[in-house]
Amino acid sequence: MDRFHQGSRDVFEELYQNHFERVSRAVGTVLDGADKETTIHEVFFRLLSSEQARRGYRGGSFGAWIATVARNQAIDLVRRRRLEEPAGSPGDLPQESEARETFQERSDAQMMVRRFREECLPAKWAKVFEARFIQQLDQSEAARSLGIHRTTLIYQEYRVRQLLRSFFLKEGDS
Repeated sequence: MDRFHQGSRDVFEELYQNHFERVSRAVGTVLDGADKETTIHEVFFRLLSSEQARRGYRGGSFGAWIATVARNQAIDLVRRRRLEEPAGSPGDLPQESEARETFQERSDAQMMVRRFREECLPAKWAKVFEARFIQQLDQSEAARSLGIHRTTLIYQEYRVRQLLRSFFLKEGDS
């Protein structure tokens, strides 16, 4: 184990030959193609170049340890890829008429919210309305941010929902 932690080249040659297939299978449960091959080699390169990474192994089954390291690295790659947003191309832009409709819908929604606040919403429930319906915080987050008990928030939210229902039903009749 000491020779592994020190980064001995002959230990790495043996390690690569003995554990390549195991690492390949572990990464292959998550990735395929070029991503799989790249990740396999990154696992070995990281161990070869980083004493800190090698020190992660403290004993037990080396094969199980390196397979876990490899699978976790593959999972990390998948997670990073999910967070990446592809750059939009000009063809992805909404057409001018779609943009006008979206702008009109937003304007209408903002006007409805403003009217609801002015005509129906009591000031004592305005903060709950803002936190739950505008900021869309979950109940626990909203209660914490407002400094009130969750049960209080639930009651006020229920009352706001009743007001919203009445407001929109009245709007539908107009």
